[in-house]
Amino acid sequence: MKTLFFQILLFPLFFTLLQAKTIVIYHTSDVHGWYSSRAARWMPENPDRKIGGFPALAAMTKREKQPYILLDSGDLFQGTPEGTLTRGAASAELMNKLGYSAAAVGNHDYDYGEKNLLKNFIKKADFPLLGANVYYAKTGKPVSYLKSYIIVKKAGKKIAVLGLAGSHTSHSTLPSNVKHLIFKDEAEEARKWVKKIKQTEKPDLIICLLHNGLAIANGILDISTRTFSGKESENMPALRVARNAKGIDILLGGHIHTGYLKGYYDKPSKTLLTESYWGLSHVSRIKAEFDDKTGKFVGAKAELVPLWTDETGEDKNVLSALQKIEKKVSKEMDIVIGRSEGEIGTIKGSFDSPIGNWVTDIMKEYAKTDIAFQNTHGIRSTLPGGEIKIRNLFEVMPFDNTLVKMTMTGEQIKQLMRDNLRKDYSKMQVSGIKVKFKTDSNGNIEKLEIYRNGRPVKAGEKFSVVTNNYLSSGGSGGKAFTQSQDITNTMIPVRTMLIEWVKTRSPIKIPKTGRIVKLQ
Repeated sequence: MKTLFFQILLFPLFFTLLQAKTIVIYHTSDVHGWYSSRAARWMPENPDRKIGGFPALAAMTKREKQPYILLDSGDLFQGTPEGTLTRGAASAELMNKLGYSAAAVGNHDYDYGEKNLLKNFIKKADFPLLGANVYYAKTGKPVSYLKSYIIVKKAGKKIAVLGLAGSHTSHSTLPSNVKHLIFKDEAEEARKWVKKIKQTEKPDLIICLLHNGLAIANGILDISTRTFSGKESENMPALRVARNAKGIDILLGGHIHTGYLKGYYDKPSKTLLTESYWGLSHVSRIKAEFDDKTGKFVGAKAELVPLWTDETGEDKNVLSALQKIEKKVSKEMDIVIGRSEGEIGTIKGSFDSPIGNWVTDIMKEYAKTDIAFQNTHGIRSTLPGGEIKIRNLFEVMPFDNTLVKMTMTGEQIKQLMRDNLRKDYSKMQVSGIKVKFKTDSNGNIEKLEIYRNGRPVKAGEKFSVVTNNYLSSGGSGGKAFTQSQDITNTMIPVRTMLIEWVKTRSPIKIPKTGRIVKLQ
């Protein structure tokens, strides 16, 4: 009886200990296959210091004293040889080792089609891939391989995790890969699902994983003290989701490749929003707090943490698994094929870039056309100075896009540039033309001049053009290409072209900029 008395006495205390006051959420997004640490070349004070990778994140989470969960907002593998060549299988293996609870599907997760996504990631992952707003166009039914939401039970709390694909996915991966799918409006779907989750699950906390963001800018920012009006929020996908689907406690975004140092608490929706940059150089650590007496959620705070390996260390088991993956691809990837006279990258404040000019110049000459276009965001890395390996070309051009030739009029080319010029950057890189433009105070194009060989391009003139098959099929910013004539897919991969060029034209010179100029 005495033993039973003490068991009864101690049970409430034991139960209280299980009811954690704080639960930590670690969030990643847009890993894009950057599984390992690398030198932080962008830090001039210490460019050899290493940052990032799953071994570093694993080491950090193992030291976490609070109960925690791991979540990701999509774009898992496309971007490095390890990710591209394993078609997502490496992402599944490494994320399994870290114990992820869920991930939202990203647009680039469809880059090799549904069958590949199912075979190489979903079937190999120990956690679900989420996409509550993805439907089959023919039947109108939700796709069978994605879950809408899951319930995670952690330290006595019931946590609902809703996942949403970006509605942009219809045109931000190869459109032919997803033409049979519908990606419904994120805000409308979120409102429907949050209502259902609250009624049927009665969770202690609702988290939304969204492969879209606030769409403010690229980079790492502190926006914790800013405010956004209702009108502004209509052009900010993540904020529109939060305000239309009231009841989301924490919204974890992605796709924009932006990191928020302290997140952003939106008072109208009572939602904490944050994004975690890209390439697994940083991770968001969110502390969800619960009231000691009532157990109810009372608020959350976010912090963007750099994964400096000299601070985090690297988990041996995850590092070992990663090294095995790297070894499988290194024989081909680490072959030196040429040299560059210096690093070919980007220049701050320039609308065209050395790397963009290098790629488009090669496209134009290789295809023997008048003009070449390449989407700026399709170029994912710089070309190093000195030795160039096949790996470097995979990092510059991770997508398996092919060269497509066509005939365009001067007016179609002008429309293409109107669609892709912004007041502070260009979504298109060019070769064969010079572009001059001016914007009004709202960023709208009010003047546009295009020259070829020193003379203005006329509306009715016809030009031979080369671009990639993502843009030619109407991918983001590529609508004007679909209106051209004589469209011919050469089936020559852009990356293969670049590799051949480096092999035969070394040493590579650094192209000058100045092809796209903003007028004052």
